[in-house]
Amino acid sequence: MNFDLTINRTRTASLKWDIIPTVFGVDDALPMWVADMDFAAPPAVVRAMHARVEHGVFGYTLQTETYNEAITSWMEKRHNWSIKPEWIQYCPGVVPALSLLVEAFTEPGDQVIIQTPVYPPFYSVVKDHGRELVQNPLILTEQGDYVMDFEDLERSLSGGRVKMIILCSPHNPVGRVWTKEELSRIASLCEQHDVLVVSDEIHADLIYKTGSHTPFASLSEDAAMRSFICTAASKTFNIAGLNTANIIIPNDTLRRRFDKALQRYALGSITPMGAAATEAAYREGGEWLDALLSYVRGNMEYIRDFIQEHMPEVKVKLPQATYLLWIDFRGLGMSDEDLNRFLVQKAKIGMNRGVTFGKNAEGFMRMNMACTRATAEEAMSRLHAAIVQWRKEAE
Repeated sequence: MNFDLTINRTRTASLKWDIIPTVFGVDDALPMWVADMDFAAPPAVVRAMHARVEHGVFGYTLQTETYNEAITSWMEKRHNWSIKPEWIQYCPGVVPALSLLVEAFTEPGDQVIIQTPVYPPFYSVVKDHGRELVQNPLILTEQGDYVMDFEDLERSLSGGRVKMIILCSPHNPVGRVWTKEELSRIASLCEQHDVLVVSDEIHADLIYKTGSHTPFASLSEDAAMRSFICTAASKTFNIAGLNTANIIIPNDTLRRRFDKALQRYALGSITPMGAAATEAAYREGGEWLDALLSYVRGNMEYIRDFIQEHMPEVKVKLPQATYLLWIDFRGLGMSDEDLNRFLVQKAKIGMNRGVTFGKNAEGFMRMNMACTRATAEEAMSRLHAAIVQWRKEAE
């Protein structure tokens, strides 16, 4: 497991690397934006895919008992959550699942709550279906932590028009792992107001304190009966391009309705490569994942320490989960447009702009740390040089 190995991803149709000129307007920005890794998938995954390729036939594929058992075993071992195989519903991705769930379980004009700043598709899956988007902004404390605004959430729910809340758990981009107490409070409010809960838990395996993630459906029987838990091996094992997600739905009635939505768009058939990779990842990928988390945490600690020592105008706090850093550049005193221009044209780094996650994220940037240490060091060298020059020009 050599995470220091540099793998050239250019000219491989990589969204992250090969679209830089289109997205950033320059061709020499270091890509630290799209949430995939610059590392090869676990050896067990690669072996499983080689075996599938060598078979040579790629026909229609079943969601097998062994596939489901790999998922149930993983959830039990990693998250202390016992699930039944029949609860698992394949979907070609978490974002398609979010879209289908909004369409299938709400009506035009219904309100859907999201907690901002948050992953941009949370906005579009609501608005594109003609539902009313209600934002429950997270509160940024003086210590740099994000917490839920339960008073605002209760006010929104009291109107009686909210039919669904979409959680990001752990949260992208701020990196919070919600506590059991926080999630239980949401569960209680949703029970009181009869609101469905869609919990995007795609980053659940990428946590830095073992056992700290609480699957929403594990909170109580009522929470299980009103929730959809969106999971995938894609972020965890860097196989996002295989388009394989697993939506865990304990409620039989809700699961049947979701299956009908999948069939309505002919999306219910798992792919042979996605199935092989996902099963192998969950069965044999634990040791690789532990090593990955240690390496990525090292990258993050390096970035934090470098910024604190050389660039005190910039603030960063280590996340509790994900391989994404949420960096506060507000100390530079730039407008969001000027900040983006500065980072792209002066520092030559391509990151995700905070404003794409919400209006309450101006001045922030999201940086992908699932890269080699050499890439992290290059990013800091570029950023430091640009800020030194900015200081000189400001004198």
